[in-house]
This record gives sequence, structure tokens and C-alpha cells, in this order.
Amino acid sequence: MTGGLGGSAGSSHDLTRQLEEPTAKSDTGAEADRERLRSQLKVRVLESLASQGLRVEQGRCTLEVADKAAVRALHQQARAAWIERAWPALERHERRLLRCFAAGSEVEPGRIAPRLVQVTRGSEEELLFRYARLTWSIPVSPGYGRRLRYLVVDEHNGKLIGLFGLGDPVFALAPRDRWVGWDVTNRQARLRHVMDAFVLGAVPPYASLLCGKLVAMLATSTQVQRAFALKYGGQHGRISQRSFDGRLALLTTTSALGRSSLYNRLRYGGRRVYEPVGSTSGSGEFHFSNGLYAELIAYAQEYCAPSAKHTAWGNGWRNRREVIRRVLGDLGLSQDLLYHGVEREVFVAPLASNAREFLRGEQEQLEPGGASAFDLFEHFRTRWLLPRAQRIASYREFDPVSLRLGGEALTHGR
Repeated sequence: MTGGLGGSAGSSHDLTRQLEEPTAKSDTGAEADRERLRSQLKVRVLESLASQGLRVEQGRCTLEVADKAAVRALHQQARAAWIERAWPALERHERRLLRCFAAGSEVEPGRIAPRLVQVTRGSEEELLFRYARLTWSIPVSPGYGRRLRYLVVDEHNGKLIGLFGLGDPVFALAPRDRWVGWDVTNRQARLRHVMDAFVLGAVPPYASLLCGKLVAMLATSTQVQRAFALKYGGQHGRISQRSFDGRLALLTTTSALGRSSLYNRLRYGGRRVYEPVGSTSGSGEFHFSNGLYAELIAYAQEYCAPSAKHTAWGNGWRNRREVIRRVLGDLGLSQDLLYHGVEREVFVAPLASNAREFLRGEQEQLEPGGASAFDLFEHFRTRWLLPRAQRIASYREFDPVSLRLGGEALTHGR
């Protein structure tokens, strides 16, 4: 796989192998090797960024063309790397998994009946979840920490409508924190009542019928809130050692490509389901996820001291971003190269009318909130689904074979 490393697959693997192979050399020789590897890796970083359409200016990255097409293109190398890593475990299942996606002729808008299916570890549903998220046009994180994953299945034909995954939120997210009105103390105490939708959307042909909006609504349903309480209620925090009561007060998510058409104007019961609260700062590490990160972590493990961590977590690096920042500094590059310039719109979905007051610690009880999956679908059906089906017919032409990842995996290195 060439990816974005600015060289052949062999040269990438050679560098990683050099970092991993033990040597017995004099201090002078070892330092010379480190300088050579540092120089090679620095070139690879800069070539990788350039190959993704990023220009380095004043220590930060900027997109040469700033539109949705350019953002999709920027993600392609990282997406190809995700597919290549996942393909060996999915290859023998692909034919069977593709049968879970509907052909356009199998979809009858007036008879769609969504059912939430919770994904469990090691199940067939988990395989389908992993496969489906790889069909997204941008790479999707598998989520971190606590996770609650769902498939949305059409009971009429047994086919997949979409999926969503909720995971632990990042500790500091300025737009969210401003909306809540958090100080550091309350955020630390109440963040566990928040989950982030790390993947959310519909798959073809249901996506053409605006079913991404349906999936977004279902993520806020009372069924999901109860499942969260059942799974995580009573657990003790690894650091705080306090028991968790399982109450979920807020969902957060970010748009994939700048401003979102999925969450905007999504209303139920006279209120917004997802409220826009600002944008991210345009930083992250996805532009180092095209195969380059393997070289960065190998270098960090060989030459960089990991940050200290709480004894309950163990020793090592806190996250990928910290590894990249440390290595960039060691290479003589700006740590601000983590700024890729792609700002994403941030949304919050309060699951109670007093979610903010509860999260600030001003109120101890959450007001009952949310709606059932059935009620949410009935609203979606009349407001979006049926009118959309009357306006378009292109969804009928969809063939699930077009989703095959096998061809992409072969193209990108197999």
C-alpha cells in the first residue's frame, strides 16, 4: 500500500522494521541511526500531508481547496488504510454480509418498519456493523471506552437501514462545554452522563430516503437510554471509584463534512432534536491515519518517553494525538500540524428538559424526556419518508454489489 507516505510499500515497511529490530552499536552509531531515521520520517510526514492535498503554512495544515469534495478526498488515504487493516478479517464474510443490504427493488417506503438491534461482541451483528461502517466515504473510528452500538433493521425485508454507535466523549470539547456551562470540576464529575455518537447514518438505498435522519432520531430514543442504564448502571469509575447510576443526559456528535444537512432542521415535539452549538477547532489525527501512524508509534516507542498516567490506567501514551505530538516535536516539526483545518459542526441532543442544569450539578434529578422508537419513526414517516419517496425514484436503482470492499482492498495493497 502506497497510502500517503510518499513512497512504496516496501520503503514504509523497511522504516518500521528498522525501528523495531534491536541493534548492538556504539553510542555514536546509535545516534547516527536515530538521526537518519529522524530525517527519513520527517520527509515522510511532509510528503504524506502534501499527497493528501494539505499545505503546511506557519506550522499548520490548510486544505488547498476547501469544499466538501476536497474534504472527502482528504479522507481517502485514511479510509483505504482502515479497509486494508480490516479486510483480512472480513474477506471470507463479504458475500454473506452484502446480502444484508437491500437492493432498491426490495425497499417499499410505505412498509418500512425499523427495529433497533443492539450489537454484542463477537456476534454476526458486530461483523455487519464493522463492515457497514467501512462503506462510509470517510474513515470512522471504532469508538473508545464505553460503547453502545446498534443496527437499524427494516423488519419488512430484514435488510439494514443504518447504524449508530455511542462511545465515551472527549474530555474537553469547547462548544459542548460552553453550551452546558461547565467548569472543570462539574465536567469531571458529570461527563459520564454524556455519550458521543462516533458513527451514525443510513446505508444505501435507505440513505436516499433521508433515513439518516431516522437513525439520528432513534439514537435519542428511550430504548437506547434504558439500554445504557442497564449496561453501565452500577459500575464503579476506575479513578473515582464512585458507583454510576446509569443516567444518560446528553448525546453529542459532529458533522462529517463541515455543515450538516442531516442534523439541521431535525425536529420532534416542537423542538430541535440536535442543537448546533459551534464548530471544532479543525484539529485531530485522521490525516496521520493513512499508514503513517504505525511508523510514528514505532519511533515513539523506541526514542520517546511516554507520558505518566494514573496508576489505575497503567503506563504508556494517553492517546494517538499525544504520540503524534511528541514525535512531531522530536522530528523538529510543529506540533500544530495536528491542525488539519477541517472544522466540523458540533451538535448536542439533550435527553431531558433540564439536561444542562443536571450536568452543571444544579439539579440532582433528570426530568423525564425522550420518545419511543415507535413514536419517533411515525413522525419521521409522515414528515420526511413518504414525501421524499414521492419525489424521487433513484433509490430503486441501487445494487448492493456496488458496496463491495474487496475491490478497494485489492486496489490499495492486496
